[in-house]
Amino acid sequence: MPFPIYLDYNGTTPIDAQVIDAMRPFLETEFGNPSSSHFYGLKPRQAVAVAREQVAGLLNCRPEEVFFTSGGTESNNHAIQGIANAHKTKGRHIITSAFEHPAVLEVCRYLQSRGFETSYVPVNSQGMVDPAAVGNAIRKDTILISLMHANNEVGTIQPIEEISAIAKSQGIAMHTDSAQALGKIPTDVQVLGVDLLSIAGHKLYAPKGIGALYVRNGLELGKFCHGAGQEMGRRSGTENVMHIVGLGEACAIAVRNTNRETAHLITLRDRLHQGIIEQLNDVCLNGHPDYRLPNTVSLAFKNLAADSILAEIDPDVAASPGAACHSDTVSISHVLSAMQVPLEWAKGTIRFSLGRMTTIEQIDRAIGVVVRAVHKLRAD
Repeated sequence: MPFPIYLDYNGTTPIDAQVIDAMRPFLETEFGNPSSSHFYGLKPRQAVAVAREQVAGLLNCRPEEVFFTSGGTESNNHAIQGIANAHKTKGRHIITSAFEHPAVLEVCRYLQSRGFETSYVPVNSQGMVDPAAVGNAIRKDTILISLMHANNEVGTIQPIEEISAIAKSQGIAMHTDSAQALGKIPTDVQVLGVDLLSIAGHKLYAPKGIGALYVRNGLELGKFCHGAGQEMGRRSGTENVMHIVGLGEACAIAVRNTNRETAHLITLRDRLHQGIIEQLNDVCLNGHPDYRLPNTVSLAFKNLAADSILAEIDPDVAASPGAACHSDTVSISHVLSAMQVPLEWAKGTIRFSLGRMTTIEQIDRAIGVVVRAVHKLRAD
């Protein structure tokens, strides 16, 4: 049997072949510790420096403003806890939204147990934060605003530039989780105006277990990991050279290809969306119709259960649910709940996310699979 069509790129991406090629020497021969002063440390040390420049090139920042982490979750933890620990004498108030990834929400909840307060600004029915609501939530003791660049479930892109300008005018640090945005839409930190930006390698055709955090020069940020002082003293521990090289190469590819890939993804995304709604009734798009990621289609199938749809299409298409049904209860994702999507729609939500390796032929096959599955479930 052929493998299912993979439409879950927001969950994780395959590793690009060029990334694998760049990593291979550091798996096979270049095993040295980059902190070593002898011959075996030279190439690994140079490779880490090149990767830092490659990440900085995608973000349009200085290489010394980038340090490597184990992934997006660690980057978010370091950004939020680092600001909290460094600025707690100034204030203990953080602003975020109920729309964020758990790697932000759970950090805020943890800090609340440590004496910090969090304000959760709402999103509208399309998943958009109103910059005015952020401004209204600011207090004298606000030290950080953390809002994701683009949502992982519905793809809505937030007005980060406007919100960053508000934060800057009040002298408040601004962090964005850009894990889903990187390589899909522009992530120029000078344009975005952010102080901190989180990266997850496995959303960008690099390996799992590697990420990065951009920290604007001059920003005071508490250390996350203490030790021998690697990564400019911010994140101690022997560098994961092979994966760092992979992330750097993935960013270099994104610099070259993002514009072309974005146009291709939009074509495929819209083909999938139109192909389904032209053949099925009671299907609704979740998220903003225009300000959303070029690869993401979150569709709600009215009065159906997401797990039933996925079970029906599973042999042929791999996608993600927006809800889970357990006996007499339905568990709706916190993203759809924050958008106040009605239950009869939310419980039947499926996220289709496309990527670099997705083809037109796969999209057309997927349309047929989904349409047949929904017809079958509605006939039962």
